[in-house]
Amino acid sequence: MPIYEYRCGACGVAKEHLQKLSDAPVAACPECGSADYNKQLSAAGFQLKGSGWYATDFKGGASSSSSSSGDSVSSGGHSCGAGCGCD
Repeated sequence: MPIYEYRCGACGVAKEHLQKLSDAPVAACPECGSADYNKQLSAAGFQLKGSGWYATDFKGGASSSSSSSGDSVSSGGHSCGAGCGCD
């Protein structure tokens, strides 16, 4: 279940609420009871773990096959070989 951040415009209190996606937004501030209690926009907090494509294709560093064959020197130091700056 996602954690949503709320802030009250009347009293200024900020709280987090654990809610289902199907739950209605919290309508009233739990501190002062005001209806000026709004959901805030925040960054998602998740991390991909394991050995999937995200770990092998998008993590930093050169692969072992290109570093052992010396391709990074002949291609101008770029992993794609086109000189676009993707290293």
